[in-house]
Amino acid sequence: MSAKKTIIGIVAAAAIVGIGYFSFFNHGSQDDKVVKIGVMNGNKADDEIWKAAAKTAKDKYGITLKTVKFSDYSQPNKALTNHDVDLNAFQNYPFLENWNKANKTDIVSIGDTWTTPLRLYSDKYKSIKDIPDGSQIAIANDVTNENRGIHLLAEAGLIKIKDTNKATPNDITSNPKNLKLVPVDASQTASSLKDPKFAGAVVNTNFAQSAGLNFDSAIYVEGLNKNTTQFFNFIAANKSDKDKKAYKDVVKSLQTQKTKDLVKKYYGDAEVTVWDYKK
Repeated sequence: MSAKKTIIGIVAAAAIVGIGYFSFFNHGSQDDKVVKIGVMNGNKADDEIWKAAAKTAKDKYGITLKTVKFSDYSQPNKALTNHDVDLNAFQNYPFLENWNKANKTDIVSIGDTWTTPLRLYSDKYKSIKDIPDGSQIAIANDVTNENRGIHLLAEAGLIKIKDTNKATPNDITSNPKNLKLVPVDASQTASSLKDPKFAGAVVNTNFAQSAGLNFDSAIYVEGLNKNTTQFFNFIAANKSDKDKKAYKDVVKSLQTQKTKDLVKKYYGDAEVTVWDYKK
């Protein structure tokens, strides 16, 4: 073989190796730019909010953001731990704390999103001042929402409680109206308003919406304060992935004025963006 052919062969081989090298690493880089985020099955408004975030992610950061929808709260964290999704966005801090403990997982928040203020409703009384002594109030019976409902009643001034993030009726320290808090399934809190024995009910926004309750009819609305920041929703990642730039860019893609405008447009005061709230 001539020296010229040998040189051509070496150059060609080097070119093939080079193409393979750059193809392999470019492929990996492209994969990193696709981010799957687990969310709960929502309505058209939710879809529009995530669609806008995906557009920002693509236009500003070159990320293809794909939503993966789940039907119940037990699924998104399992999918995250199994790396079936890269991130998820559906839960608040007490839920995550309980999940990590029960499942020995290490999931963390990488950026707050919004909160849906809890509300106290009554179809019998127009004000919390009108609730008679000895009345029964329905609250959700799961650990997270029972705690939240009790904090709401304390914030409203109906009761006083110990300084705890895991409040139960046993943590009530003052109850001037001798109210009886009755835990029921969260999905039944709205319907309990029709029961003559209940003066009111603490109802989560999603169940209030499903029951057709007018948010403006609530006699007390949960505020933003040091006790309610624990109920902020957020984007979550596995702790080992929390510093990935692409994931931080996804957070930035959602935390925009566009998202604020869309949340206000579709939800009014029923949902509030909180990433810029000073804790």
